[in-house]
Amino acid sequence: MPRDPLSRLQWLVFALVSAVFTTVYIPQPVLPVLRQTFGVGEGTASLTVSAVVLGIALANLPFGALADRMAIRPILLTGGLVVAAAGVVSALAPTLPLLVGARFVQGLFVPALTTCLAAYLAKVMPAERLNVVMGSYVSATVVGGLSGRLLGGFVFPPGHWRWAFLVAAALLLAATLAAYVGLPVEDHEKARQAEGVRFRDVLFRHDLFRIYCVSAGGFFVFSSVFNYMPFYLHGAPFHWSTRAVTLLYLSYIVGVVAGPLAGRLSNRIGNGAAMVVGSLVFGAGLAVTLIPQGWAMALALALVCAGFFTIHASAAGALNRKLSTGRGRANAFYTLFYYLGGTAGITLSGHAYHLAGWHGVVALAAGVLLVPLSTGLVEMRLAQRDGSATRSSVARAR
Repeated sequence: MPRDPLSRLQWLVFALVSAVFTTVYIPQPVLPVLRQTFGVGEGTASLTVSAVVLGIALANLPFGALADRMAIRPILLTGGLVVAAAGVVSALAPTLPLLVGARFVQGLFVPALTTCLAAYLAKVMPAERLNVVMGSYVSATVVGGLSGRLLGGFVFPPGHWRWAFLVAAALLLAATLAAYVGLPVEDHEKARQAEGVRFRDVLFRHDLFRIYCVSAGGFFVFSSVFNYMPFYLHGAPFHWSTRAVTLLYLSYIVGVVAGPLAGRLSNRIGNGAAMVVGSLVFGAGLAVTLIPQGWAMALALALVCAGFFTIHASAAGALNRKLSTGRGRANAFYTLFYYLGGTAGITLSGHAYHLAGWHGVVALAAGVLLVPLSTGLVEMRLAQRDGSATRSSVARAR
């Protein structure tokens, strides 16, 4: 472990967040195997993913409020122990309902390790260093998502998916204990001070609400693509193996690069324009998936990842630039809408896939992409209007 306290903190954050997101996405590449193992349909097998996402969506705001009133390190420890224990139950579950139930419990306690960790960092880190550590947080979400997919569908043979759950639980337990011991103790008095801004104050602001909708729409499409792509590639004309499908998730690495680049792009052309660019790139990726060639799938998922992370980074930037107070609560709503969008995407795309196959999923996703695209256009117009007003004020002052 590096001696520099900041580097040490970055590694602890990176390890914990990576372990959490590894746990979230383990079943995704082996959904066809789960379908065969338990004798269910595609949509029912996908509950092993959507149950976690739904749990996160339901628990995010309560844990955000809890983080304002209590010391956070004990919350992290409790959440890590529960999520790891539920991972062991998932590995041993003899029936799909028990597996889905254990995954739902994991989702309910994931915010103890994500939302609360972000709140903890905001409390204990100096402002000039917070962005550095949060960079590790964002990168860890990408690496964790990729690791979960590789662990579930490549490191272990697909038929041994239960071992993937056990290994992920052990990794999460180790990362949780390391974080609990290694993270600095926060000021307990500050930990109990709740911010004066209420949740409703940042929910019903129109300028913020449309950004929440971008969060929901972006993850709606992203989760739909990655959840139903395995079924698409297992069938005609591809007939790919689970391991071959899993290798396509390496496109997630694009997110490690796309996040920082999207931030620079937003600074240069504005958040609204970056949202528009991300939406168009995302839409191009969807279109390329309709080409029945292996190389097209690799290109498509790279475009999908680049587009999604551009939308995500620019929307988060736009949200926080609109706020002078209430950032914690506004970001909690952003996360809530994010996971609600993912849950809706997985569920509704299951119906679309059943009715019209992969073309149905693409058609639904293309329609939902109009949300970030139109919001980006609105943000561009507002930025141009504000810029014109500023120039007029300067001219009058002269």
